Amino acid sequence: MTDVYKPQRRYRRSDIKRLTDEELRVQSTLLEYGRRYGVGRSVKTENEKEKDIKQKAKAAGLTKQRSDTMDSEEERAADEKRIKALMSEMSSMDGDEGRLTAAMVGSIVGLQSEQIQKIVSEYADKQSELVTEERPQKMSGAQQHKRMMASLEKQIANQEKKLEEVVAKHAELQQSFETTQTRLKDVQEFTDKINEEMQKLETVETDENKNVLNKLRSLVAMNESLKQQELQFRAHCKEEMVRLKENIEQLKGVDNEADSEEGERNRLIEKQFQADKEKLHKIRLLLARKNREIANLQRKIDEVPSRAELTQYQRRFIELYKQIASTHKETKQFYTLYNTLDDTKLYLQKEVELLNSIHDNFKVAMSSNAGKDQFLKQFEGIVEGIKTNKNKVEKRRQDEKGRRDKLNKSYLDLIEKQRLYFKTIKDFKEECRKNEILLSRLEGK
Repeated sequence: MTDVYKPQRRYRRSDIKRLTDEELRVQSTLLEYGRRYGVGRSVKTENEKEKDIKQKAKAAGLTKQRSDTMDSEEERAADEKRIKALMSEMSSMDGDEGRLTAAMVGSIVGLQSEQIQKIVSEYADKQSELVTEERPQKMSGAQQHKRMMASLEKQIANQEKKLEEVVAKHAELQQSFETTQTRLKDVQEFTDKINEEMQKLETVETDENKNVLNKLRSLVAMNESLKQQELQFRAHCKEEMVRLKENIEQLKGVDNEADSEEGERNRLIEKQFQADKEKLHKIRLLLARKNREIANLQRKIDEVPSRAELTQYQRRFIELYKQIASTHKETKQFYTLYNTLDDTKLYLQKEVELLNSIHDNFKVAMSSNAGKDQFLKQFEGIVEGIKTNKNKVEKRRQDEKGRRDKLNKSYLDLIEKQRLYFKTIKDFKEECRKNEILLSRLEGK
C-alpha cells in the first residue's frame, strides 16, 4: 500500500536553472510528478491586477458579466500554453529511475530547510489566491465580501499593532519631554533666584564695600571657570582613558602575536609551577598526617606514668588501702558487736520467759503430787534443752575460734609476703639507681 501511494517522478527537466521565476520552477516541479495546476495568476502585470480588483468589486455587487467569463477563458488558455511549453522541455522516465526516495527528500530538506519552509508558506498563500481568483464566477458576492473583510481586518490588526508601538514610543518621548521640562523649570527657578540675589547685592553695593563685592564677583567667576575647567578636564581624562585602553588592547594584541614563543615558555613555566604547587600541597598534607601521628604517639607516651609517678601512685594506693581496711575493720567490729548483743538479748529474753513460765506454773504444780511430778519432768526437759543449746553454742565458738586462728595464720603469711615485697622493691630501686649511675658514666665517656 505504501509503494502505491509513493510520489513517482514521471518526467525530468534538464535545464531547470534557466527558469528564474519561482512560480515557474514550482509549476515545473509539480509537472515532473504528474500534477497540473494553473500559474497564470502568479505572473500578472499591474494592468491585470487592476482588472482583478475591478472584477472583485463587480463580484461583490453580485453581478456576473460576460467580460469576466471571457477573461477567465483567456487565462486558462494562457495556462495551457505555459504547461505545454514546460512539458515540451521535459523527457519521460521509465521504471523506478525517477522515484523520489525518503533519503532524497531528507537531503533536499537538510540543504535548504529554511528556504523550503518559506517557499511552502508562500506557495500555500498563492495557491489559495489562485483557487479564489480562478473561479470568481462560482463564488458568491457574500463570500468575496467576507474574504475582503478578513483581509481588511488583518490590515487593521497590523495597523493597530503599529499604532500601539507608536503610542508606546510617544509615551516614552512624552515622559522624556516632561522630565526635560521639569529640569528646565528647576534651572529657570535657580536662574531667577540668582538674578534676585544679584539685584539684592547691587542694592546693597556702596562705595565702601564696592571693592569687596568686585573681589567677590571675580572670585565667583573664577569658581565657575574652575568648575567648567574641571568638567572639561574630566571629559578629557575620560577620552584619554578610553584612548589609552584601546592602545593597551592593541599593544596586548601585538605582544601576543610577537611573543608567541615567550607565551609558550610562560605557559610551560606556569604548568611546571602548578605541578610543583600540587606536589608541595601533597607533601604538606603528608607532613600534617605525620605530625598528627607523632602527636598521638607523644600523647600515648605521656599517658604512660614514670617511675616517680608509679611510686607516688603506689604510696597513695597503700594509704587508701589502709584507710579502707581500717574503716572495714571498724565496721566489721560494729557488726560483730551488734550481732553479739542481739544474741545476748535473745538469750536473755528466752531466759526471762522461762523464769516467768516457771514462776507462773510453780504454785499450780505444787498443789498436787501429779502436777509436781509433771512440773519436774518439764523442768528437766528445759534443763536438757539448755544444755543442748549450750553445747551447740560452744561448738560454734570452737569453730569460730579455729577459723580465727586460720585467718590469723593467713594474715601472718601475708604480712611476711608484704615485708618480702617491700624488701624486693627496695632492692629493685637500689639496682635501678646503680644502673642509672652506670649509664650516666658510660654516656659521659
